[in-house]
Amino acid sequence: MFIILSILFSLVFGIWAVLSYGSSEKTAELVLGIISLVGTVGMSIYLFFFLKKFKHVSYL
Repeated sequence: MFIILSILFSLVFGIWAVLSYGSSEKTAELVLGIISLVGTVGMSIYLFFFLKKFKHVSYL
């Protein structure tokens, strides 16, 4: 559950930061947005392998 919430938070933050860059043109917002979106992809891959590894556990 924590991983899914982290993915959603990172995705929303990344989208917000990139869209905010469009109106303010602050480079830091673009960089943070890109890093956040890359982190979203990384956490999604991690979640896939985590669930694959623990698929035999009944409470997941």
